[in-house]
Amino acid sequence: MEVSTMLMRTDPFGDLDRLTQQVFGAPARPAVMPMDAWRDGDEFVVELDLPGIDPDSLELDVERNVVTVRASRPELDPGRSMIAAERARGVFSRRLFLGENLDTDQIRADYRDGVLRLIVPVAEKAKPRKIEIACHGHERQAINA
Repeated sequence: MEVSTMLMRTDPFGDLDRLTQQVFGAPARPAVMPMDAWRDGDEFVVELDLPGIDPDSLELDVERNVVTVRASRPELDPGRSMIAAERARGVFSRRLFLGENLDTDQIRADYRDGVLRLIVPVAEKAKPRKIEIACHGHERQAINA
């Protein structure tokens, strides 16, 4: 089972952003929650960068095979004379569409050092298994399914 079948892209404007970046030399929209994802044995791991986010502002919702991560960063003090203000402020979210072969009922989440880590186990029904075949008059054999 390949990782690509487990996490589906949710950004229909990604190709447009890449083209804009190539033409104009800057991304059209900065990534608010940059993400890495990989498979580690029977688990699928997703890490989202959320530096400076108060853990109490994090929300993680699962509906069917869609995981929504919400976070908020407080607005800046309007009395400040800012030199640069590039970090996203307010409430923002990211949706992850997971494949049917992942067990969304068993998702674990941990937030440490500004990184939200989600661990999603592969569903038991998606794991390879052996099926015993009864052969009349012969020894039994197993077939990998």
